[in-house]
Order: sequence, then C-alpha cells, then structure tokens
Amino acid sequence: MSLESMLIVAAVLFCIGLYGALARSNVIAVLMSIELMFNGVNLTFVAMGRYLAPRALQDTIASVLTGQVFAVFVISVAAAEIALGLGIVFAMYRSSQSVNLTDAARLRH
Repeated sequence: MSLESMLIVAAVLFCIGLYGALARSNVIAVLMSIELMFNGVNLTFVAMGRYLAPRALQDTIASVLTGQVFAVFVISVAAAEIALGLGIVFAMYRSSQSVNLTDAARLRH
C-alpha cells in the first residue's frame, strides 16, 4: 500500500467517525464513533512513521517506531476515555433509564 492510499483510508475512517459523532443521539454510538476517529488518527501516525522516516536515520530503532509510539499513546488515551465515558453512561442510565444525549441535558437540573 502506498502512503496516499493509507491516508485516504484514514481520512474515510475519520469522516465516518465524525459523521457518527455528530448525527447520533445514543451515547454509546457516539463513543464508538469517537473510537473510529481515533483509529483514523492512529493509521495516519503509523503511515507517516513508516513512509516519512528520514532515510539517514533509519539505522536507529527510535526513528522507525515514531509513528507506532504515537499510536500506542493515542490508544492508551482512548482506553482511558472509554473507561470514563462508560462510567458516565452507567450513571446516566441509573438516573434517567436512558442513554440518549437529549436526556443528558435534563440531568443538570
């Protein structure tokens, strides 16, 4: 695969996730869409790390694994985000018996 095709796949993943996050009213579907957006970003990091690593620095392992290190960091942040988000979803379901975003605005009062 070339860099361009990987970036196109990453952009499509990100756009699908963005559409899902903006169009859905279910909190769980929004969290899944955010994960799709994170996966698009991770694919971009790995593609850039693979194809744009300077040729002179490819002797060291640090220059080859730069994109993968960023991807692991994004995955760890996404895991923390999902753990916090699911905790909020459980609390919201307990109080309002619903997981719709329109019902979340009523929890303020």
